Amino acid sequence: MRTPSARLPIIYVRGYAGGTPGIEKAVTDPFYGFNEGSTHIRVGREDDPVFYQFESPLLRLHLDEGYHILVEGSQENYLENHDEIPPDSIWIHRFYDRCAGAWGAGPQRFDLETAAADLLDLIEKLQARTGASQVHLVAHSMGGLICRCLLQKVIPERRPGRRAADYVAKLFTYGTPHGGITFDVGFGVPEALRDMVNFNGADVFGPARMYRYLTPAGRRDEAGPPVGWRAVDMPDDDGTGSAEDAAGSFPLNRVFCFVGTDSADYDVAHGVSSAAVGPRSDGLVQIENAQVTGAHRAFAHRSHSGRYGLVNSEEGYQNLRRFLFGDLRVRADLVGLELPEDDPDVTWQAEVELKVRGLPVLMHERVAPHWCPIQLSDPRRNGRRGRDPDGDRADGDGAVPLATAFLSTALPRPGTAPLRYALDLRVLSLREHKGFFGFGDHLEQTADFADTLIVDVQAAGPRPAAWAHWNSEVTGTIKDLHPEDERPLPDEDPQADSWVTRVRLPSTTAPILGEGARVRLIVGRWN
Repeated sequence: MRTPSARLPIIYVRGYAGGTPGIEKAVTDPFYGFNEGSTHIRVGREDDPVFYQFESPLLRLHLDEGYHILVEGSQENYLENHDEIPPDSIWIHRFYDRCAGAWGAGPQRFDLETAAADLLDLIEKLQARTGASQVHLVAHSMGGLICRCLLQKVIPERRPGRRAADYVAKLFTYGTPHGGITFDVGFGVPEALRDMVNFNGADVFGPARMYRYLTPAGRRDEAGPPVGWRAVDMPDDDGTGSAEDAAGSFPLNRVFCFVGTDSADYDVAHGVSSAAVGPRSDGLVQIENAQVTGAHRAFAHRSHSGRYGLVNSEEGYQNLRRFLFGDLRVRADLVGLELPEDDPDVTWQAEVELKVRGLPVLMHERVAPHWCPIQLSDPRRNGRRGRDPDGDRADGDGAVPLATAFLSTALPRPGTAPLRYALDLRVLSLREHKGFFGFGDHLEQTADFADTLIVDVQAAGPRPAAWAHWNSEVTGTIKDLHPEDERPLPDEDPQADSWVTRVRLPSTTAPILGEGARVRLIVGRWN
């Protein structure tokens, strides 16, 4: 079933191909890898391999959403030879073609800013031919950096007075090194050598080069990145200022980062890459570098590429589809935390898994075995806001983000039942003293609290409504839970655009998280 939202052209921007052999191989693929599927998936805490056939994001967007794949000798020829083109179409930004010698011409040296400028030309041509006001950008790895160069540097310099949001509606990135590529070994020496030698143009993943292509000329310090500059911090355009004030920025609520946590299955260079980058990564990009601060994100146990890759995954596609075409957004936060103060050597972590009814995969998974649990902190005790070391800070009220789900009322569900998703929540304690873990009273992989919050959302009427039930309090099976017979949870602020409520946690959590701890749900329209 297709989702009835505004149809905008989708442009796919592939990742880094390396040197000449990699580029020559990349350009032989008519769709630059967006047409690659997979037959492998890992399930459970033991990461057992299971056969699962995923057709590719290109084919699924065509089958599920009716998007057109338009080629006439080439997509470039199709654009040149047709004055009117359907906006619901998929386009490949073939930026590496000019760098290949496959068609007899002398190859040009790859330049990221040139690739971003060519992307702007493609967008403007699509706007003219399709009548669409904007496009969606979908990018893998370095392709996301090309997109950010477009948004943060090329548009301000080449189209002064225009906002980046005048051209791009949404940006979805798979495994993009938004914070560059860093290594767990070598104490910074490998990064310094890479940026100095610039082998195969790899300095695009270092901070000095990233600063140059992510900062417009009028705001760039020619001496290099100022103290405190971080590539993961993308300026936010909240729409309130002038276009001149917004130069180099983009609305962060229109950015989604899909983050991989499976380093073991990235076998490029016979595993040397994943060993150097370390286990807290997808094998090439460390987890904290794979996301833009303040953007939407989801974690999946997938590797950077390969048979367990991010782009060729059901998890990635389902997040992409709902982010682009869904009509509801539900955010879940932990608020009101008061962690125990009696033992300074105990630290607290949370694990979450997000599941949407009707899907065979997890939409979001942050667990300790995958090196990405949520680190909990107590603002009341240490005087700081909650801090998540994987790239995001909690809100000023101490809220700790758990997950954001994008849902679609147009997708199949049982009869007229509400949209349903489940959030598995586990809270664990670890004892650590001077860098050493204590195992005296430790029970491996046993949580101090574990339960599942079942959330139902009804979009009928002028405002959405929601119900929430802890699985431990549900009598019988979850499928037999029909919340429509109950009153929805109260809305804290009926005058606001969003519907907000706080769900009380089971009483057993009071000694751990505090009497006032709640899961805050924020439901709002999307698109």
